[in-house]
Amino acid sequence: MALPFPNIDPVIVEIGPLAIRWYAVAYIVGLMLGWRYAMRLAARTDIRLDPAHPDQFFVWAVVGVILGGRLGYVLFYGLPYYFDHPAEALAVWQGGMSFHGGIAGVTIAGLLFCRAKGISALGFGDLLGTVAPIGLFFGRIANFINGELWGRPADVPWAMVFPHADDQPRHPSQLYEALLEGALLFVVVNVLVRRFGAYERPGLVMGTFIAGYGLSRFIVEFFRQWDAGLDLMFGWLSRGQQLSIPMILLGLWFVWRARRT
Repeated sequence: MALPFPNIDPVIVEIGPLAIRWYAVAYIVGLMLGWRYAMRLAARTDIRLDPAHPDQFFVWAVVGVILGGRLGYVLFYGLPYYFDHPAEALAVWQGGMSFHGGIAGVTIAGLLFCRAKGISALGFGDLLGTVAPIGLFFGRIANFINGELWGRPADVPWAMVFPHADDQPRHPSQLYEALLEGALLFVVVNVLVRRFGAYERPGLVMGTFIAGYGLSRFIVEFFRQWDAGLDLMFGWLSRGQQLSIPMILLGLWFVWRARRT
């Protein structure tokens, strides 16, 4: 028993050599919605930021997401292949992005932006941590539409047969990640902001987002198919979990530091 996979064409429209894909549209929608929401949040008196800063940071964020996501994928998941094919390392249009790398790219872009503008990195990090789950949600939905990053074989009622995998019903782990890393994490950080005045403690929202993403990804890895060709640490710890543990620890440190401040 398995649910039918909604076999959606990953290409929305194709005009000659130009192909518009759901994956690219998901990134654009996530960035645009996050940008607009950040513009609204920056007007709050408790965050102490200029409302123009999110508008100015938008291009920085786009570059950080694309370069960080691609380079993260190359370093963490395909380094041997790209050693032999270095010209393809920046071929984003061929697919292959790392969410850990994308977060790292935005973080570096944010630090450079804060230094250039002379603003608080922790306060700006809190703003980014509030809106980042929007992009994560749409990115995981795009993974599902592409039929990639599927889950392990399962006998749950909502298991699906993914056309690019095999004939086994599998966990729709992309949707698990969309719910945990996107929807649930968005609710958590926004409750902190709106109900508990978290912006008054710089770094609290950012730390909650970092730890929350790491924990969500760590959990979902138990349902997600391991990446082929990558060795497991201790026989069970996947590459995604290995990358998530430092995020959890770093996020908890920021939360601890913010609560002491």
